[in-house]
Amino acid sequence: MKRELSIQAFKTASQYIPGGVNSPVRALRSVGETPLFIQRANKSKVTDIDGNEFIDFCQSWGVFILGHSHPQVKKAVKKAVGNGTSYGIPTVQETTLAQLVNRFFPSMEKVRFVSSGTEAVMSAIRLARGYTGRNIIIKFDGCYHGHADHLLVSAGSGVANLNASSSSGVPVDFTKYTISIPYNDEAAVRAVFEKEGDGIAAVIIEPVAANMGIVLPNDGFLSFLRDITHRYGSLLIFDEVITGFRVSLGGAQGRFGVAPDLTTLGKIVGGGFPAAAFGGRNDIMALLAPEGPVYQAGTLSGNPIAMTAGIETIKLLSEPSFYEDLEKKSNDFIEELQFVISGKEMQLNHIGSLFTLFFNPNEVHSFEDAKQSDQERFARFFRKLLARNIYISPSQFEANFISAAHSRKDLDYFLKAVKKSL
Repeated sequence: MKRELSIQAFKTASQYIPGGVNSPVRALRSVGETPLFIQRANKSKVTDIDGNEFIDFCQSWGVFILGHSHPQVKKAVKKAVGNGTSYGIPTVQETTLAQLVNRFFPSMEKVRFVSSGTEAVMSAIRLARGYTGRNIIIKFDGCYHGHADHLLVSAGSGVANLNASSSSGVPVDFTKYTISIPYNDEAAVRAVFEKEGDGIAAVIIEPVAANMGIVLPNDGFLSFLRDITHRYGSLLIFDEVITGFRVSLGGAQGRFGVAPDLTTLGKIVGGGFPAAAFGGRNDIMALLAPEGPVYQAGTLSGNPIAMTAGIETIKLLSEPSFYEDLEKKSNDFIEELQFVISGKEMQLNHIGSLFTLFFNPNEVHSFEDAKQSDQERFARFFRKLLARNIYISPSQFEANFISAAHSRKDLDYFLKAVKKSL
């Protein structure tokens, strides 16, 4: 496989961009590779500037549940671009997408759009503190909620390989009101509430963890969080930046039947463009400026192109049997993949169209479990799949994604490649 153009492009990029990339995981350092530089994408495939085509199981980190470059979304976006790309003035597209979000996420009685998941979570945390008049935030080890200073504590994902528990450049005072405890640990949650209950503004969680690899909540864990936050007058925030519109049309809260006070969405809600959202109960959202005293703003928030892409994407997702078909395809594939890895000292965690292969002989229910995985073995596995023209998410602590565009042929090829690579 020729990689000369991508290698040269990386050298050039490194002269002008820190590390040669605009998001650290893309550098592929943890897997001992140099980045691919992509030229185009269509359906289940991406093609690099050397002309190599790869079956893509990253799908822009879960964005493209329909697959890359869906023709209906592209058509709508091209029409929208013809009317201008940004106004900084309201459009009806913002209201239309907000109505769709509210329809499928009833707990989000009002919605505000922003440009990234980090921005959505940062704003939701500020709102929770403004509503409760409290400071403390509880999060869970290995759950990543963006790179806002106060949340870079045991954050999994791209910071999992850093030596510190947080990023350099984050003052200790910025994280002193953030308490991180083990995922799925009810006893730890109770202990913190018993000690700090009157000062806890909110509990934030990925209802299905996807930034330490896929880790499912234990039975009843989300309901337990709903009950204890209600009892102490704290808010419950679901970070559904990844799970929203991915694990069901109503996200994880729809799948598990637990309604949070606030929700953050990203990835799919922008249909392939930089967009995210946060929303919740009317009485909480009423505190946002210009109605209330909690300030949040953004020049490109509600960008008409991103809103249009989100609207068209969600319309397609709401067609009858979309999720049923995707779930069946995914479950059949997962069953076969489980057979392929049997006896290989590996764990396969999955839900719906998301999955992670942990190079770990033991079950993974927390970040501590995930960190026991053999990352060198994962790195070799990644390189072997890449050599066979398969691109998976380039970290042991990330999720992989199946889209509606992945064909049976794609999935069969993946299964054969995994068997050979192991």
